[in-house]
Amino acid sequence: MREPPGLFITGTDTSVGKTYVTAMVARALRQAGHRVGVYKPVATGCGRENDRVICDDAVVLAEAAERLDELEHVCPQRFLAPLAPHLAAAAEGKAVNVELLRRGINYWRAESDVVLIEGAGGLMSPVTDELFVADLAAAFGYPLVIVARNALGTIHQTLTTLIAAAAFEEGLQVAGIVLNQPQPPATGDVSIASNRAELARRAVPPVLSEVAHGARLFEPTVDWIALAAAGQSGAD
Repeated sequence: MREPPGLFITGTDTSVGKTYVTAMVARALRQAGHRVGVYKPVATGCGRENDRVICDDAVVLAEAAERLDELEHVCPQRFLAPLAPHLAAAAEGKAVNVELLRRGINYWRAESDVVLIEGAGGLMSPVTDELFVADLAAAFGYPLVIVARNALGTIHQTLTTLIAAAAFEEGLQVAGIVLNQPQPPATGDVSIASNRAELARRAVPPVLSEVAHGARLFEPTVDWIALAAAGQSGAD
């Protein structure tokens, strides 16, 4: 059986709205009639509810994909401290399970038409002492969607992320960029009006869409299943 297509959503930094954008993609795919798998290999900065460690991002993704009954599979490794995963795990006297990071995707590949993976932090954020988020992206083999913050400085951050993706091992395929506005526009930040055009002019991968603060729709809309399928064909 052929594995389902998928996308790996990463960001130019922390707090750029990766979960928000991934949930939007999941809802769009569900509305198009697809079974959507959502996987966040590891999360930190989680909360505690009774005796359980809860990842709010995982709940958001599970709700968007209508897979709340499978929440434990969405994010199987969750830690409390807001640190890189290996440091957050060590603070609890634990270690990140490297094998689980990779094989946790298998559940969704067997149960979904399309799989969305959300990385932790940016592409070069460490996951263990040896592995970066980019290592997981390479292992899963799905094209990247890079979420960039629509604010002053995003040109540098986005182009640096693209350079890192191209330089990593044999190069990571990038499907495109989503320009997101996770917070209300800062007073006086006139770059918001020009960032999209500047990125489109300077980046090789396309700017797929833009998400205004609090928006529920992509502008313009994106055929996410076609984008994922094209990435799968390119990997064959």
